[in-house]
Amino acid sequence: MAIVMTERAADQVRRSLAKRGKGQGIRIGVKTSGCSGLSYVMEFVDEPRPEDRVFSHEDVRLFVDPKSLIYLDGTELDFTREGLNQGFRFNNPNVKNTCGCGESFTT
Repeated sequence: MAIVMTERAADQVRRSLAKRGKGQGIRIGVKTSGCSGLSYVMEFVDEPRPEDRVFSHEDVRLFVDPKSLIYLDGTELDFTREGLNQGFRFNNPNVKNTCGCGESFTT
């Protein structure tokens, strides 16, 4: 099982951690939410959890809990800018459907 991060995503995480002044990386996961069932969550990690799986892109660490990894296996985390909008994008091969607003998905 693996999750990868593009250089753009890694750069954004580096900038965010530097601005924050602390942290070992970011945690990504899924939670039950939205009209399609699951949505992505992200948070800074100051102290890793013992059960976390860790994926690295050079010096940037990405933490994932085992329950979320089932839904995120094979995902590429990217950071995109489109006009005035910018944000992380999950390119997840496990997604079967998304809701109309794009905030949740099913596998």
